[in-house]
Amino acid sequence: MTDYKLPDVWTWEDENNNKGGNRPTAGSRFEQKLPVGSAPFQVYSLGTPNGVKVTILLEELKELGIKDAEYDLYKINIGEGDQFGSDFVSINPNSKIPAMVDQSQTPNIDVFESGSILVYLAEKFGEFLPKDIQDKTEVLNWLFWQVGSGPFVGGGFGHFFHYAPEKLKYPIDRYTMETKRQLDLLDKVLATREFIAGDTYSIADIAIWSWYGQLVLGDLYEGSAEFLDIQSYKHLVEWTHRIAQRPGVKKGMAAEYKAID
Repeated sequence: MTDYKLPDVWTWEDENNNKGGNRPTAGSRFEQKLPVGSAPFQVYSLGTPNGVKVTILLEELKELGIKDAEYDLYKINIGEGDQFGSDFVSINPNSKIPAMVDQSQTPNIDVFESGSILVYLAEKFGEFLPKDIQDKTEVLNWLFWQVGSGPFVGGGFGHFFHYAPEKLKYPIDRYTMETKRQLDLLDKVLATREFIAGDTYSIADIAIWSWYGQLVLGDLYEGSAEFLDIQSYKHLVEWTHRIAQRPGVKKGMAAEYKAID
């Protein structure tokens, strides 16, 4: 039991002027000049599950021989608060990675939110997102499923299982239940089709593998694969390992981030 009582009005008790860290306010905290390279796409990101979605897709496009998919990749150290600098906030007012600038367009186009970036690139190059309205809708169904479901895995299960300063039964049970439900859903879907949205590899596979594939591989939270009994989801496990062997996925996961300073 806890003696915590809800206040009438919540106040932020840890108020500080640190460059990084969470605050209940948005906006830039300091002046910043981000580097800009010569490639068509400037990607400001980090190798998190959301971040690798973009590098994987760009590398998959390059594997198809699309030279216009070249990109410069810069590291936004979210632990140090780089995402709150003025230049980054001008690209993404929400101060979250990944963010991207398409400087092959005039004027430049800023794109933020990983799902939005995937759709933008897929539509720009006509790859990994079907043109047929039925097939396209199925891909988008699963892309938006991931965008809506991922926070339960990351901010919910991952936070309380791995990051929280103390282990609390109620939130761990709550988010483990939902995470396993999602894993079971994916396993049942993949029992009926080769890829997430059907018979063709798409941005839905990229988005979902970046979170759930890495969870299956045990690469997100130490000890979680055993805790979640991952091996019981055999169709999901097979899909995970099959996607992991794609050259574009390997290169996207191994992409090198340049320092912004």
